[in-house]
Amino acid sequence: MIDRLSETVAPQYEIFALRYATMRNRAIFQNFMFPDPHEQASDLDYFVWVIRGQGRTILVDTGFGEIAAQERSRALTIHPVEALRRFGIDPLTIEDVVVTHLHYDHAGNLDSFPNARFHVQDREVSYATGRCMCHHALRHPFSVTDVTALVRHVYGGRVVFHDGDDDLAPGISLHLIGGHSNGLQVVRVETARGPVVLASDAAHFYDNILKQNPFPIVSNIGDMCEGWAELKRLAGGIDRVIPGHDPLVTALYPPVPGQVDAFMLHEPPQRSLAELV
Repeated sequence: MIDRLSETVAPQYEIFALRYATMRNRAIFQNFMFPDPHEQASDLDYFVWVIRGQGRTILVDTGFGEIAAQERSRALTIHPVEALRRFGIDPLTIEDVVVTHLHYDHAGNLDSFPNARFHVQDREVSYATGRCMCHHALRHPFSVTDVTALVRHVYGGRVVFHDGDDDLAPGISLHLIGGHSNGLQVVRVETARGPVVLASDAAHFYDNILKQNPFPIVSNIGDMCEGWAELKRLAGGIDRVIPGHDPLVTALYPPVPGQVDAFMLHEPPQRSLAELV
């Protein structure tokens, strides 16, 4: 007799957010295109994400390192690679890295993962190496060092290109959103609580979605605004959307026991977003 239940149940994974830096008291106009003058400054957190299960460990984004921190006046709490080691993951064992987009705080440190394949969208590489980069306003979030590192890995046969939505593994899929950067992709992961979407910078903060107020760094504002509805559709609700830089993530999700700045996104949030709006 065929076990039809096993045919329909998707594999389930654990997801962890590892915080490696925080920018304190960031001015409200830096976070929202239409700032409310009554709102105060807020923090902005930097994360990398780990997906674990089914015999796989997949890294989503690689953060930035000391040189970028100095150049952009950012303060590292811990180097992202060291954060992985502290979490018990040897960077040499990582075989798949999803690069959501090529901005400096998501695509640094690529050479620290010498055995990995890097998954990126066609549109993002075309954008980051094409004529738009002639304009300072568009190239400012990118690092030429990081972009050329990725190009070297293309020539080394270690980059996997995706053209729009695609499956990465059973229960893990990539979805092209664009908006913030032209080829930004998000990651949908099946967990015990349902599909969780790692939004990266498709939404820096929950309030970008809830207040329909874009983050000011944008390549296409229409794609960004349309993307918020797509995030909720993919996740089945905002409580399973994880924004890329919101300190609220660390308040909503339980910390990993015995770890510092590591949070379990496969667990239900300790409060619903509906209670906070």
